Amino acid sequence: MDIRIALAGGGTGGHLYPLLAVADALRETAGPDMRLSYFGPEHALMNEFERRAITIYPITSSKLRRYASFQNLIDIPKFGWSVLEALIKLYSEMPNVIFSKGGPGALPVVIAAKWYGIPVVIHESDAVPGLTNTIAAKSAAKILLAFKDAEQYFPKGKTRVVGNPVRSIFSARGSDQKLTKQAFQFDPEKPLVLVLGGSQGSTRINAFIIDNLDQFLPALQIAHQTGMENLPNAQVLAHTGTSGLDEKLREQYRAYGYLSADQMKALFDAADVIISRAGSGAIFEIAAAGKPAILIPLSDAAQDHQRANAYAYAATGAAQVVEETNFTPHLVLSLIATMMKDSVAREKVRAAAQAFFKPNAAKDIALEILSAVK
Repeated sequence: MDIRIALAGGGTGGHLYPLLAVADALRETAGPDMRLSYFGPEHALMNEFERRAITIYPITSSKLRRYASFQNLIDIPKFGWSVLEALIKLYSEMPNVIFSKGGPGALPVVIAAKWYGIPVVIHESDAVPGLTNTIAAKSAAKILLAFKDAEQYFPKGKTRVVGNPVRSIFSARGSDQKLTKQAFQFDPEKPLVLVLGGSQGSTRINAFIIDNLDQFLPALQIAHQTGMENLPNAQVLAHTGTSGLDEKLREQYRAYGYLSADQMKALFDAADVIISRAGSGAIFEIAAAGKPAILIPLSDAAQDHQRANAYAYAATGAAQVVEETNFTPHLVLSLIATMMKDSVAREKVRAAAQAFFKPNAAKDIALEILSAVK
């Protein structure tokens, strides 16, 4: 049987990385002859789709909002156009099933699929569902979830918690921590904190870390992912802010604009504690590493989903949540010291994190998709 599966998702890494992980699992499960296609907004990761021989059908991105906004005057007509695009492009491909990760680019594809009677399998990454998946769930053949907390929003009969698929490298066995610290030119004997702000970086987290380096560096080493656009300014401010410190201490702070998957995995292995935003992708990658985490939810995230994600993960015992309004150097240093002092507690964190992380998520999703093939 000639199997054709379409992938749909919004134009962010949080939607696209899981699609790539599922695409790899589909190839492994169904064989290389299966035809894969992608319908959604174009993104810098399109080269990863091309490398996997996934045919790309660009769909105009438009955002539907649950609140009144002047931007709706622009996006509503764009949404109508994107539905028309999806109808035309789906007709040329006519897949057996569509797997949707949600996001602004996915809803037009889901609507077009309903028109053609193509079954849709959706996956919701967050503890609180987005608008696209809330709408898509009504006609979806199957609903797959990353967080158990999201079950309350969907019908039970077709809903299953499978976890969140992560890039395969994050499921790989960790490297030696001390040797990996040395590879990044850090002291192997001193605690290392990895600070993540999401793929674009976080200006608020960046400012907090850099403004307080004089308090952090005597006790910690810091690897800081700032976002490419923020890197030059972060480096200047860090240099100025640490001018009164000894040169050896100043070298214990290293800023990175962008981290490749290999670099990110290596720094996860090297880190003692991770400070991060609370996007689903970040949380599940941290869980895969089994490292204690301090999560700072983005206060203005849609549906406040980062706060829901953060507290759902913290309930396992693997992380602490700090609201932006409570983010102080004293609190962060205190939390890190507590996380570092007890090896038994660290092992409990590792166990809780790895119990939360579901290493077979991508394969389980692939099997659910294949079982829905029409």
